[in-house]
Amino acid sequence: MSHRNWSMQIDADRIAWLTCDMRDASTNVLSAEVVRELAQILDEISALRPLGMVVQSAKPNGFIAGADIKEFVKIRSPAEGYELVRAAQAVLQALEDLPFPSVAALHGFALGGGLELALACTYRIGAQDPSLSLGLPEVMLGIHPGFGGTVRSVRTVGVRAALELMLKGRPLRGQRALSVGLLDQLVPPASLRSSAKALLLRRPAKRSAPFIDQLMNLAALRPWVAKQTLAALRRRVRREHYPAPYAIVELWRGYGANGAAAHQAEARSISELMCTSTSRNLVRVFLLQDRLKSLGGESSAEFKHVHVVGAGVMGGDIAAWAALSGMTVTLQDRNEELIAPALRRAKSLFEKRLKDPEAAADAAARLTMDVNGDGAARADAVIEAIFEDIAAKQTLYAQLEPKLKATAVLATNTSSIKIETLCEKLTDPGRLVGIHFFNPVSQLPLVEVVQGASTRRQSVQDALKFTRKLDKLPLPCKSAPGFLVNRVLTPYINEALYALAAGIPAVMIDRVAVRFGMPMGPIELTDVVGLDVSLHVAEVLSQALHRDVPPILVHMVEQKKLGRKSGEGFYRWKEGKAQKPNVEQPEPPDLEDRLILGMVNEAVACLREGTVEDADLLDAGAVFATGFAPFRGGPLQYARDRGIANVTRRLHELAKAHGERFLPDAGWGLFAA
Repeated sequence: MSHRNWSMQIDADRIAWLTCDMRDASTNVLSAEVVRELAQILDEISALRPLGMVVQSAKPNGFIAGADIKEFVKIRSPAEGYELVRAAQAVLQALEDLPFPSVAALHGFALGGGLELALACTYRIGAQDPSLSLGLPEVMLGIHPGFGGTVRSVRTVGVRAALELMLKGRPLRGQRALSVGLLDQLVPPASLRSSAKALLLRRPAKRSAPFIDQLMNLAALRPWVAKQTLAALRRRVRREHYPAPYAIVELWRGYGANGAAAHQAEARSISELMCTSTSRNLVRVFLLQDRLKSLGGESSAEFKHVHVVGAGVMGGDIAAWAALSGMTVTLQDRNEELIAPALRRAKSLFEKRLKDPEAAADAAARLTMDVNGDGAARADAVIEAIFEDIAAKQTLYAQLEPKLKATAVLATNTSSIKIETLCEKLTDPGRLVGIHFFNPVSQLPLVEVVQGASTRRQSVQDALKFTRKLDKLPLPCKSAPGFLVNRVLTPYINEALYALAAGIPAVMIDRVAVRFGMPMGPIELTDVVGLDVSLHVAEVLSQALHRDVPPILVHMVEQKKLGRKSGEGFYRWKEGKAQKPNVEQPEPPDLEDRLILGMVNEAVACLREGTVEDADLLDAGAVFATGFAPFRGGPLQYARDRGIANVTRRLHELAKAHGERFLPDAGWGLFAA
């Protein structure tokens, strides 16, 4: 029988080779069709009774990336989800129950359902390569493993390693996967097939959990271990925001990863989680991320050499990140003394990220001082990252433009100045594009790619491709005051400052924001960004949008209290940490809405003005740059979930209580329609 996504051959030594090669796809995923076919082909192989079976992938990028995420959104009820999950569990159980041994030959990635399939095999062997990545990241989608993974992972690697794998969702690289027992062997890529076959012919004992983990898995000890695990979990995530990790611990505590009941409980649990708003929104965010990753495909530009002008924190860190990404980078500033600190920070970044001293040294060698700016003439991309002064930037462009290759991207990292203003004196204004990074460059994934009125479409496409070359998420947006991210974030910060000036403690304001799901409160965020930077953005938006700048921000900057970098802002800072007093007084009941709905209202204004193409891109920008609670799906998705009428009514109430800044934007009418 022929199959669309699987093929099978039996060699002269009676070893079956089962190959996954999903039709019309660059990556293997466990779609419903792929799983159904696997069930059929396992029946066929079982009847042939080979000596053993190797499961492998024909895709060069990896084994299997997991279940088909797009099918998740089609599940309408827990009952429907349970039926689908139980069917997949039955297929993997059939794999585990084959009357001969099997080995998963893994290269690249084996994630989620892909690793669950590998765990159902008797053995696992990995190709020793930097790309090898094995993990159970389902928790990032608001669920947990559902094809038997919560059971088999504990049986194979033990309670400690399995819980870490599932609760953190971070994949393991080759050597770490081998050391915890996820792999039986780690071999050179060229010998993956021969080693897999040799393993089957040798038939060593099947791997099981370490003895101490077997003790921890006893019914008498599970409650104690679970209690400690849950206590640590509560310090990281709130159950009402992210129920999946709590469900993982409770499944293990209740069933000890043992027997048919554990599989049934896993299926019931995941099918309930699939239908929660948390999972729906996290899946949505995952798909938004994929959309951003797909941008830049219309450019044929190649980026080998980058020239960065401005070696301050932003410019220096952009240069370091480009070198880390494999590009040759020249870094220009007025003298060597200004560039040296950036090179020291870069060296630290390379050592931290790359671990390998030789690789770190290679990255450092790709980043060089260039006081004279000679690298600009050779560069495929030139990024201006000097201070926010229109005249200074225009003067620099006049010096750079005659040197540039015709195909080179000319970009500015401005955070607030319109592209139309900056390009006024260029001979070719169509080549200037904004590539706005966020601080810290190494941690924040999103970059705004800003198009001015005269920016050529090709310049934008080249900038999008360059951003992907840096492994960042590009957000195309229109040149406008504050672009998208600062525009949406400013009302949130400003409202926090108005509340602070009115006597509400900073700790309370931050606590309310974090409880909503923000990664950091707005007062602490302002200290981290720098009060002077926040003031500059607030002033730009104030002039453009005719809004007041919070007087408390002006006052603090006048006093040189600039936040973490000066040791004092709204908090005192010690060893990089804000010193927060205990505050027990009751919170104002409208404080959360004051902070969040101003941001949501501004997001609607940006959508109405066309700053980004659509609501999905706007939500992506908010989640990946401002940290807007991912489990809420973005500000516009939050408004939909809460109800448009509810939000606009609440905005009117806030406007009556606190001022016209809360009046609903005219764009709500379009949004509701």
